[in-house]
Amino acid sequence: MRLRLHNFYRSSTSTRLRAALNLKGLNYEYLAYALRKGDHRSAEFLAINPAGLVPVLELGDGTALTQSLAIIEWLDETYSEPPLLPEDPAARARVRALAYMVACEIHPLNNLRVLNRLGMQFNAGDDAVAQWFVHWVTATFDPLEAMLADSRETGRFCHGDAPTLADICLYAQVWNNRRFSIPLETWPTIARIFAELDGLQAFRDAAPQNQPDAE
Repeated sequence: MRLRLHNFYRSSTSTRLRAALNLKGLNYEYLAYALRKGDHRSAEFLAINPAGLVPVLELGDGTALTQSLAIIEWLDETYSEPPLLPEDPAARARVRALAYMVACEIHPLNNLRVLNRLGMQFNAGDDAVAQWFVHWVTATFDPLEAMLADSRETGRFCHGDAPTLADICLYAQVWNNRRFSIPLETWPTIARIFAELDGLQAFRDAAPQNQPDAE
């Protein structure tokens, strides 16, 4: 199946999807959008995704899949190896919970359009925006660290010894954090897992700085 990935190198949701595609060993056409230049607001892209958000995974028949977590679950259901969610229902719920802490608690408050809105509507300067970003990362990374450190389900990665959806979300968020110089050593278990992930080619190839549109 021919896959076309509409994405932006620094978008954490795009990083998630690149990592998932790489883990599945899938080739895809890389289509870059410069969000700060408004590429995602073009008529051509809005015809693909009226929300004007990346990533979008376009299938060979023209079907456009949106929302990174939904796309990753589609990938897992369509290409079963390696699995990104455990078979056991309780384990699957744990992986989803860890992933959603990043995807549903940090990302909605810290994505680019929210940060831009802080400046446009509330005249927040760069320092205030950075404080906002760090606050919401810390508010979730503190309990996430505790959950990972205290659980016997945590292994080499967030859940056991193979990467899952939780690791994909965590890896992308840590790269996003680096834009605001957030020290990872504050969370030693998260730091350890990130180092393990960063040692895997599938994740390294998904990292923002390794994309063709990286600036």
